[in-house]
Amino acid sequence: MAKPITWVGIDDDKMNLTVAVLRGRQKEAQVRRIPNEDRALRRWVRRLVREADGGEIRMCYETGPNGFALMRRIEALGPVVVEVMAPSLTPRRSGQRVKTDPIDARKLVHLYRADELRAIAVPGEDSESSRDLVRLYHRIGEEATRKRHHILKFLIRRGRIYRDGSHWTGKHQAWLRSQRFDSWKDTVIFEELLSGLAELEARRQRLMESLEKLTQEDAHAAEVGVLKCFRGIDTASALTLVTEIFNAERFPHPREMMSYFGLSVSVYKSADSETRGGITKTGNRYARWVLGHVARHYRAQPRMGTELKRRRRGQPVWAIEIADRAHQRLHKRSWALLLRGMPSAKVTTAVARELVGFVWEVLVECRRRSRRKVA
Repeated sequence: MAKPITWVGIDDDKMNLTVAVLRGRQKEAQVRRIPNEDRALRRWVRRLVREADGGEIRMCYETGPNGFALMRRIEALGPVVVEVMAPSLTPRRSGQRVKTDPIDARKLVHLYRADELRAIAVPGEDSESSRDLVRLYHRIGEEATRKRHHILKFLIRRGRIYRDGSHWTGKHQAWLRSQRFDSWKDTVIFEELLSGLAELEARRQRLMESLEKLTQEDAHAAEVGVLKCFRGIDTASALTLVTEIFNAERFPHPREMMSYFGLSVSVYKSADSETRGGITKTGNRYARWVLGHVARHYRAQPRMGTELKRRRRGQPVWAIEIADRAHQRLHKRSWALLLRGMPSAKVTTAVARELVGFVWEVLVECRRRSRRKVA
């Protein structure tokens, strides 16, 4: 006779873990609090294994402050299976107004046993480090954008408005350096703002050099190379897609990848009425932001520029054919929607959603061909 499964729900924070344990068909979960440290976790896991008496032990927790490190730490302590769940897909009771750690742990373990939770794909440690490096690059860019806005708003409040073209061109930056103020306090503020922007731009440049180094690693080189065959996808964009997806084959169909990026259309259906809204925006915001920027490039004619030729040099013919097919298709799609009167932002979103299909195709094909080479 098979041993009963031990189900464990974990509500984690930085210092402690609140765990709820159910054995087999047991109705009431046993709840206890454990310090979030290796020694206490080791004792707890050993006790669970001893009490399970050869039965399977399955644990789950929602993504939170401990990331994926908690899963790796627990699995290294004994024969247990740990899954990380998506908090946005956990069922919630709208009428429940009391929330405590024990209540959350009990709810998790009951939902886990009932198979009502959705586990997320967990990247390897190296893949996670690569992803965090790329995310840091984008966050520094966001900080630099906020700093530029701060500088411009400060100048507007002092009556300094640039009227000779676009901001942040060479001419505009020369105009910024020429600004002088009567108050020493304004001078200090302005110099500190410019110094902060220069520091952020230097940090971003250093991170860009690290991204270039990352593209040379075997784990990323092939996939980044085939993605750069697409118009509008440079090193940073390609690395963002590769590290955020980290395995395209885990999506059986492109529609699932569209949902992962939050580009699927929201639907509310009741009886015979159906209402379609905007995109869900519940997925990966970094990849969605990149795809939105890339999608705008497909309004241009499908021509081969110097930069695109350079990126395609040495890349496989099959990848270039997929990229050319994407450009032909998405260019026609962009202008068909624009000429119908659809707002520009909606057109960009629609094109980005279709672009996901081509990205999925080229990444899956790249992995398949890589496996054939190894075999």
